[in-house]
Amino acid sequence: MDKMIYAILSVKNNQEKLNLILVGMNGIAGANLNMVSLDGISAVVSDIRRGELIADKSNALAYAGVIENLAQQFTLLPMRYNSLMESTDSIIKILKRNLNEIQLNLRKVENKCEFGLKIFCNSEKLRAEMKAKSVANTKTPAKPAIENKYSVYRDYLNKKLIEHRSEELLLTHVDKIIQDITTHLAQLNPIHKFKKMTTATNIIDVVFLLEKDKKEDLIHIVKDLQNQYTGLRLMLTGPWPPYNFVDITLK
Repeated sequence: MDKMIYAILSVKNNQEKLNLILVGMNGIAGANLNMVSLDGISAVVSDIRRGELIADKSNALAYAGVIENLAQQFTLLPMRYNSLMESTDSIIKILKRNLNEIQLNLRKVENKCEFGLKIFCNSEKLRAEMKAKSVANTKTPAKPAIENKYSVYRDYLNKKLIEHRSEELLLTHVDKIIQDITTHLAQLNPIHKFKKMTTATNIIDVVFLLEKDKKEDLIHIVKDLQNQYTGLRLMLTGPWPPYNFVDITLK
């Protein structure tokens, strides 16, 4: 029987509290949860047969539910789904080998939670608007067309140049929005990670690690940004356990 690890927690002097919480919870497929502890940290685990583990929606939700419930009571590092070890002894060994990094990461996320902000727009419409504005600003008198055998290649190159400039204009606009977000959030002192153009409509995808008591401040800032950028749609999610801020590879 293998052991699935859900999260690594900072328990300090609260092991009894963790025991009581785990009694009332179940893991994947209704499995009982227990803990493996070492020097003030505990790995929350359940028994599971490797060959019976199915990566379906039901199991993924059960796994995430355990982590989210524990995050309401403890500082923790979420583990990736399907984090399996052969035995309790194997878990203790991995905790020992990585103890310093685990403790550093736990201190980084202590009293903090993760929020996500996705920014959507009609990127084609936005490109067209910026292109029209750029053309209006740089418009020059048209030159008489001269027909020659190279015109088809020139037209192709001009088309590619226009597409390249359009993309540059869009990325410059996205960078400006990111700078505005960063400026607005500076007062909250978050740790953040940005991604640009994750899809044709999702132009910015950012996650924040923020102190738990600053949630309302974040909500107000996002509302102000939405009022500023009426052509965009801002979607704030969270609070979540710090899934994107665990900077450790267990060895």
